[in-house]
Amino acid sequence: MLDTGNFNKAVKRNIERFPDDFMFQLNDEEYSNLKFQIGIASSYGGRRTNPYVFTEQGVAMLSSVLRSEAAIRVNISIMRAFVMVRQALMQPSNEFKQLRKSVNQLKEYIEEILADQNDINEETQAQLDAISESLAELQMKKSTPRKRIGFQPSDDSTEL
Repeated sequence: MLDTGNFNKAVKRNIERFPDDFMFQLNDEEYSNLKFQIGIASSYGGRRTNPYVFTEQGVAMLSSVLRSEAAIRVNISIMRAFVMVRQALMQPSNEFKQLRKSVNQLKEYIEEILADQNDINEETQAQLDAISESLAELQMKKSTPRKRIGFQPSDDSTEL
């Protein structure tokens, strides 16, 4: 079985086979996030440098570097895992399309409701304007002086 140290040595001996898009080293933030996600204990007594990670093409290239039976089996398993992840990522696209369609339908429905409500508001506003005009007219009519009720002396009454 191939231990991590020998694995790293084999990769470093063949570094020209692993360009940046095949293999890269995690930065501190990425490594910290990775440790948090998979529950790695503190770094005391452990790794001193951030690990290298391989893309799908990098895993395929490992086949040419690692020649043991165990390494080949692990490499095949990793390649199958990459394929499964890719398929899993592609499947939700249909669900996203359906979700997008539902959201668009809901959006159209809400726009229709708002348009209807706006029409109602315009009608209500027109009615309120008519009421205001009527009230203004009534107030204008009241501004004329009312006739007094009761005895009203005429100007001729001084003759008596």
